[in-house]
Order: sequence, then C-alpha cells, then structure tokens
Amino acid sequence: MHRFWGWLIVNFVLCLISFIAYSSQIFIIWPWYGSALSIDLLKLLVPFNIFVGLLLWNYFLCVNTDPGQVPDRWRPDTHTDGYEVKKLTGQPRYCRTCKNYKPPRTHHCRQCNRCVLRMDHHCPWINNCVGHFNYGHFIRFLFFVDIACSYHIAMVTYRVMDANKSPTAWNWISSTELIFIILNYVACVPVLLAVGAFSLYHFNGLLGNTTTIEGWEKDKAATMIRYGRIQDVKFPYNLGRRRNIESVLGTDPWLWCCPTRTPGNGLKYELADVDGEALTSWPPKDPDHSRYEDPVAGFQLPESPWTYENGSFNPDLQPSNSSIRQNQNQAKRRRRAKPRPTSNGASELPPYHPDYKPPNEMDDGEYSSSSDSEAETSGLFNSSNGGPSRVRRGSEGYEVQLEDRNDMLKKYLEEMGETPGRYHRYIPMPDSESEDEHDKES
Repeated sequence: MHRFWGWLIVNFVLCLISFIAYSSQIFIIWPWYGSALSIDLLKLLVPFNIFVGLLLWNYFLCVNTDPGQVPDRWRPDTHTDGYEVKKLTGQPRYCRTCKNYKPPRTHHCRQCNRCVLRMDHHCPWINNCVGHFNYGHFIRFLFFVDIACSYHIAMVTYRVMDANKSPTAWNWISSTELIFIILNYVACVPVLLAVGAFSLYHFNGLLGNTTTIEGWEKDKAATMIRYGRIQDVKFPYNLGRRRNIESVLGTDPWLWCCPTRTPGNGLKYELADVDGEALTSWPPKDPDHSRYEDPVAGFQLPESPWTYENGSFNPDLQPSNSSIRQNQNQAKRRRRAKPRPTSNGASELPPYHPDYKPPNEMDDGEYSSSSDSEAETSGLFNSSNGGPSRVRRGSEGYEVQLEDRNDMLKKYLEEMGETPGRYHRYIPMPDSESEDEHDKES
C-alpha cells in the first residue's frame, strides 16, 4: 500500500474515534445534564474519557512502534534449542529477499518489504505490521475499543431510556440531539461488532501464544493429522495461559492494561517441554510435499509438465471435479490393460499412444511384403485374400476401410458350404396398369 493511502486510513480511524467519543459527550450527554457541570456528570464521563485516552495512546503506539526487524548479519546458534530450520535441508531459515537468516517465528512482510520479528499480520488500519514489540499495544488497543464502545452504547441507551419515561419526554430532546443519537448508534454499533469479533480471535491467540500466521499453520497441521498423514504434534510455544500472557504483556498483572514494552528481544522464544524434551519442529513437514523439490539442487521441473511415463496424468494436476476424476480413473484402468490386436490385425490403441505397435509388428498380423512396401509408400495397409481390412495410419489415429457387402455375402456363403451364385436374388416387378384396372372393376 502506498504511504499516502496508509496515513489517510490512519487519519480516518482517528476521526472516527474522535467523532464517537466527543460528539456523544457534547451533543447528547452535556444537554441531558442541563449543560451544567455536576458530580453526576463527572462520574459518568471521567471513566469514559480514561478509556478513550488509553485507546488513543495504544493506537499511537501501534502506529509508531517498530514491530522489530532482524539485526544485520545475525546468525542463529545451531548448538542451542529453539532455532527453526528448513524441512528439506535441515539448515536455518533464510530470507532470499532480505539476504539474512530468519529468527524463530519471523516472516517476511511484502508490504513493509522486510522480515518482521514474531510477525502476526500487516494491519492497514494502523499502517504498520503487528510484530514482537507492538503486539502488546495492539492487544490493549482492541481491548479498550471494546470497553469504550460498550460504555458509549450503554451511556447513549440510558439517555434514550430516560427520554421514554413519559409520553412528552421527547419534547425535551432537540432535533440536533436526536440526529447525533442516531449517528452515534450508526457509527458505534458496527465498530463494536467488527472489532469485537476481531478481538475474540486475538485474545484466543494470546491465550495460546499463537500468531495469525501460526494459527494457519496449526489448522494445516490439524488437517494432516485428521487425514492420518502425520502423527499428533504439539505447538512448541504454548507455555500455559498465564505464561503465554506474561510473554506478551509482562509479568506484573497490574500493568497488563498499561502500555509497557514487550519482554524479550524477539530473536529467541521459550519452548514448551513434553516429557522433559523440548519441542523444536514447527511447522510439521507435509509428507506430500512437492516431489520435485530436491534438498540440494532445489526445485526441479519434470521432463514433461503434463504427462508421466505411459501417458498418465501428472499427479500434481489432478482435477477436483468428481466426474472428471472418475473418467480419469477409468482411462487409467484402460491403460493398464494389456493392448491386444483386433480381429483385423490392427491395434486398439491409436498411433500416438506409447504402447501402440504397427500392424506389421503384431504377433498375429498376416501382412505380406508387398503390402508392407505399399504401406510405406502410400500409408495404406492392403489386405490380401482373406486377410485383414485396409488400415491407414495417420497423425490423428487409424482408419479402417469397410468391405463391400457383396464380398461379405460371398464369404458368408462359402463359410456355410454354399456355392456363391447358385441362388439368384428375387426382385418383385411392379403391377401393370391393366391389372390395376381389373382389380378396380372386380
């Protein structure tokens, strides 16, 4: 995203927060209390403004705090636990774009064009990546958005309920106040629903010490476990709910709602222990990984991108449609069957099939040398007396020329022991005109 559009979105968010927070106080709550300062008014608005202030403070930190990047010439310590490796080579993870090694839980952001420590996602609403050093500010920002919006809706709803106590109470509400009540509902309710759902997802990730990217990896691993492709594996960074929260918000619970620096340097993370052994392999390797990937040479294209061996389909290009897949399986079964010549000496397979054999190479083919020579010159396989039919080979298959019906009848009579020409075909003659007239008179 262009830098201009990023800052435009940030200013839009600030304007939306300011409108919801201050238009409700100026045009709804202040007239409701008679436009005069009182203890009851302070009891209502002071907590609300504290929540709004913490919301804006954490939003400012989310936008301006560097999420963390890999130091120059950083190299992992392969003698200690906790460094991530490539599944094929077993070597430390390396970013070819940044030309630097990747610490654990680090991913490259295309929007920021750099590797981000403990990258969660790139958020356009803060025009920044959510990473190791600003993830705590992001969690607190979502929390105070939920609290402030809930407080705001309760406050405005209480004003509306107070106006409904008597039939003439709405006469005390001015048109300006009524318009701002409607606008505040329209602006605040969608924000609470959208941010509330987003908050539940990230609060659950905080309890499991899981980023958004790692959540996708866990879903993929769960799918492979469900289909029996891998054994059940444990997420190595899940230390327990209390320790997971402390790894992001700090060890002091009284400061979890206060903007504090995230513990650690983002280059190494504590691993969970299972039966006294540290879990180091994440994400789990897919056993059905591309077979063209060579651990040393890298990605290798097959010799033919479409077919394998005896004309079968590339296994990485299997169709997802059930009817197409069924037809493909039937075609594979036909290919596995041993090709056999037909009664006329021609193969059932087309000439472009790998197992096709010309008729002169068939075991039961009866071709004379003269017919072979003629086939080489004209492309036709002439049949001798009682031999196979004429076959022409071409680039699009094979063609069998039909025999004459009279010849077929002659062969049939000879097989039945009859003499051809002994019987004559009876052809009825049409009736004459005189016979027709005689029939009419009678």
